[in-house]
Amino acid sequence: QVQLVESGGGLVQAGGSLRLSCAASGRTFNNLVMGWFRQAPGKEREFVAAIGWSGRNTDYVDSVKGRFTISRDNAKNTVYLQMNSLTPVDTAIYYCAADLRYSLSRTAGQYDYWGQGTQVTVSS
Repeated sequence: QVQLVESGGGLVQAGGSLRLSCAASGRTFNNLVMGWFRQAPGKEREFVAAIGWSGRNTDYVDSVKGRFTISRDNAKNTVYLQMNSLTPVDTAIYYCAADLRYSLSRTAGQYDYWGQGTQVTVSS
């Protein structure tokens, strides 16, 4: 059993930055592959980024490459998503997710545990 608690969402102007955090508990953090997804109104939940259990391997959807950075601090049982150069199309609810697999996945259904979501709103 894994519990995920997200924080860091909010309202920001276009071009600004936010850092999302997701704290995990209930299971050894360094056994988990972690991912970030987002969902805008009327749209499917979309993969954003993922990071392997060691932090060595990362994956990003093309639309955020060069702007977003996923990282993890296993000593703190926390994964981060640093978001720079935000635009209104980034507006969505952002969710962190955890999986026990050793390889990265872009498919939401392959993740077993989810946070409650945190709202990110980017204004023009």
